[in-house]
Amino acid sequence: MDLMHNHVIRIIDGEDAGTYRVILDEVRLSKTCVVRLDVPEQRPSNRQGRPKALTTRLPRKKAPAPMTTALHWMSRETLQRYHDAKNLLLLDIEQESLYWSVVPEKDLTIYKQRCLIMQNFLIFDTLREHILAYQSISRLVTEAMERTGASSGTVRRLFSLLCRLGFNESSLRPRRDRCGAPGKIRPCDPDGRKKAGAKTTKQRIARAYGENLPPEQPGMSTDWRHRIMAADRSIPAPKPPMPERCARILASAFVQRYRQIDGELVPIAPSLGCYPNRAQIRRVIEVDTPRIEQLLAQTTKGHFTRNMRGMVGRAWEGVSGPGHTWAIDSTIGDTYLRSSLNRAWVIGRPVVYIIVDVWSTAIVGFFVCLTGPSWEMAKVALYSAASAPTLIADLWGYQPVLSLYPAPTLCHSLLCDRGEYLSQAARFTAVTLIPCQSYAPPYRPDLKGSVEVPHRIMKDRIFTFVPGAIDMRRKELECRRVRMQDSVLSTVEYTHLLYTIFTEYNLTANRENRLDAHMRAAGVFPSPAGLWNWGHEIGIGFRRALPQNLLTSTLLPMAKARVTRHGVMQGGLLYESDVINEQRWTTSARNLGGWDIDTYYFPGSMSRIWTPPLNGNGLLELHLSDQANASPELTAEEVLDAFAYARINKAEQEHIRVMQALRSLEQCTAIKEQAIRKTREALAQYDGPDLTASEARMLEHRYRFTQDRQPMNVEDHVSKGVKERTEAMGSHFEMMQQLMWATNYGEDHNG
Repeated sequence: MDLMHNHVIRIIDGEDAGTYRVILDEVRLSKTCVVRLDVPEQRPSNRQGRPKALTTRLPRKKAPAPMTTALHWMSRETLQRYHDAKNLLLLDIEQESLYWSVVPEKDLTIYKQRCLIMQNFLIFDTLREHILAYQSISRLVTEAMERTGASSGTVRRLFSLLCRLGFNESSLRPRRDRCGAPGKIRPCDPDGRKKAGAKTTKQRIARAYGENLPPEQPGMSTDWRHRIMAADRSIPAPKPPMPERCARILASAFVQRYRQIDGELVPIAPSLGCYPNRAQIRRVIEVDTPRIEQLLAQTTKGHFTRNMRGMVGRAWEGVSGPGHTWAIDSTIGDTYLRSSLNRAWVIGRPVVYIIVDVWSTAIVGFFVCLTGPSWEMAKVALYSAASAPTLIADLWGYQPVLSLYPAPTLCHSLLCDRGEYLSQAARFTAVTLIPCQSYAPPYRPDLKGSVEVPHRIMKDRIFTFVPGAIDMRRKELECRRVRMQDSVLSTVEYTHLLYTIFTEYNLTANRENRLDAHMRAAGVFPSPAGLWNWGHEIGIGFRRALPQNLLTSTLLPMAKARVTRHGVMQGGLLYESDVINEQRWTTSARNLGGWDIDTYYFPGSMSRIWTPPLNGNGLLELHLSDQANASPELTAEEVLDAFAYARINKAEQEHIRVMQALRSLEQCTAIKEQAIRKTREALAQYDGPDLTASEARMLEHRYRFTQDRQPMNVEDHVSKGVKERTEAMGSHFEMMQQLMWATNYGEDHNG
């Protein structure tokens, strides 16, 4: 058994059962000096006579702690026997955290005075010498009284504090917070405490004439306090303003009399002094309700959690490195776009998907579309992030800047919205490509701040200089009308602008708070791209090789195309490939009939599509033909928009065609009737010879294309025409012979 000064022991059973603090453990004397901390049970007294009168009034003060200053000497053999019988425990008592905080300025003087009084009691050697010499602390008490002028009761009370709390200076800390300090409830119950505070003017005047008037407004009683708190709890959060809140509390908890009028209960206003005033109700609510609870009552639970709660962690906690966890989110761009087909058309606001790497906060991919949000468009955004940057740049038509090295591959975990997560398409995609998929609760942007912040950065950058950009968060814009006509960007131009902004963000955003000592020593540049590159250099980055064909067939939307005699037609556009010509797809379609095939397309560009080949492996890439009815930079939405616009005017166009056909039919009918009439007149007047068609044609030619229009007999005209035709044919034959000779031997050959 090993005991020492300041130990607390407990004897479980026996005549010495109780809790003790060890003052001295003298092995040479085989004795241990202890002080008992718990008060022994009082045995029933044998006192006879009349019982003491019982009081019904509550004590004004809490009873002080019992004095624990009596020294007890216990034999070490007895303690050893208790220890061997497992009847002695060594206790470890933890004090309140208040004892280990800094002493307030208002209590510092009392604390220093106490430490000065108990100076010798805190020095172990001095305490041991006096107890061994005098078998008590009386000599130390006398010395402290003579040195500091303190009373004997004060010294012994402080010694009792040291015995109960431990022999250290923090045990002497004043606890004025337990002696009726501000914030303590002082109820003015009947037959109890009177109302405190300054008297009213009416009471002061009455006292001057020798009369004590009771206050018109009573003090706050325990009953009133309970009723106020119960009525306030029944008001749902967010609580109304304090005047309305007080009125509701009075109506529900203090109106007790009603009048029945026409079967309805009409409340009767309570008289003065039967209800608390607004100041009393406000004080009860503000004093009895913690400050945090008051904040919760002022707003909804969701708003408090999003915007007012304390920070509980970091977004990258539990993420092993760059590329492991991505967060995807969509937003509506705060600008209007114009059509690439006709810039006079305003096609509305875009939907922007952004994918952020949680560990490095780098933007690994994005996608701009005019439909959604939906999982189909989210998959295209994933395709943009996981595919080669050069491929995506070629599809959109911009010059790539490789800010992230190595290039991102598909992540291990994806954090998305609840609606996208619960879709059936998302489940199939996760089974194929994403091992772990999760979502944040709805309306909780605070749990996915790493992907919400880039949206705000993007909108702030665009609002400053792009014509037609809007920012609904700014109050001064709420009274100003947004003009769609001020917009200037097309979908492709808007995508180029976002790519430039996101590239600058990856290369320049300040991430000093993410760098630890090892990163600074390694010279890591404090940016998302710097964190991304450093994480992959030291081997904590997540990468996995996935075939491009797998990404294309899983993430891109599917459509039906038709193999025709001209090529592959999809969406009214013609696509070509050398493989099609080699495998004679068009020949088969022309002679045997066309067929439908499955294709995958990138909605941001109609420049190419992918389809499984008839013979071979992988996916066949088809490029837009030069003879197609659209240009490669158009998006799928714009092509369909043009088709829909054409369908709008289809009825009018058909009307124009019908009207033109009717006019043509009318003109043709008039020409035919006139020709019939003239022919009949000519036949009736003609009495000459019958000519063949060839003879009549020669006469017509001679009459229309020669100057010989002299009157002549019909037979002479025919013979003259035959002679001229024979001469012309001979000249033509001779000319052809000379040309053939020249092509064989050259112009200068004389042989």
